[in-house]
Amino acid sequence: MVWIERRPGALWAVGRTVNQHLRAAPEPHAEDYVFVGHELEDCLEAANATLEDDCVVSEGDGWGGKLKPFRREELLAPLEKLFFGR
Repeated sequence: MVWIERRPGALWAVGRTVNQHLRAAPEPHAEDYVFVGHELEDCLEAANATLEDDCVVSEGDGWGGKLKPFRREELLAPLEKLFFGR
C-alpha cells in the first residue's frame, strides 16, 4: 500500500507498507515513510515513484493491472473543503 497524508506543521508524508495485515498493530512505523516534507510537488514525485516501483515488482510477479498516478487535484480538494468550505 502506498499513501499520502497531511501532517501537522504543513507537512506532506508518503508511506509504503507491504503485508500490513500481518502486523500486530496496523499503525504505520517510522520506517514506512519514504518522504516527509513541505512541498506538494516533491510529495507527488515521491509517491508516484514509489507507486511505479511497486508496479514494476508486481508485474514481475505476474500482476497485469493498471494504476493511476496520484494527482495534485486529489490532494488539494479535501484541503480546500476543510479550509474554505468548498
